[in-house]
Amino acid sequence: MTQPMTQSMTEATAPARGDSARAVAPAGPKPEWIAICRYDDLLPERGVCALVSGRQVALFRLNDGSLHALANYDPCSRAHVLSRGIVGSRGDIPIVASPMFKQVFDLRTGACLDDGSRSVPVFDVRVRNGAVEVRVPAGPP
Repeated sequence: MTQPMTQSMTEATAPARGDSARAVAPAGPKPEWIAICRYDDLLPERGVCALVSGRQVALFRLNDGSLHALANYDPCSRAHVLSRGIVGSRGDIPIVASPMFKQVFDLRTGACLDDGSRSVPVFDVRVRNGAVEVRVPAGPP
């Protein structure tokens, strides 16, 4: 099911397949792939937010065409804002800088490059038949 991206947040839901809220995959079958939007709807170097299985997911399309999905929650400001962050790079590392306190997160790993004790979960993302799909473990956001 593909939801139009007419607002800053869209909702897609799927049956729960696990109960882990961490980036570590839960035991048992992997969660289902959930269609979020069309690939062409995403602007390069911009983020969007989608509600997937009760969790806010920040989705980014980079200039090279790659996609990255991570939790929208900024652990430094305790706000769901990463999708509104500034996209760029540090060397070869694609990053998003939080719009709140400007901490930088690696889009590939979720690691905070400014504070090694912090990170955000990253999620599988793919394009299938022109639709962007993400796979997010069920559980508390």
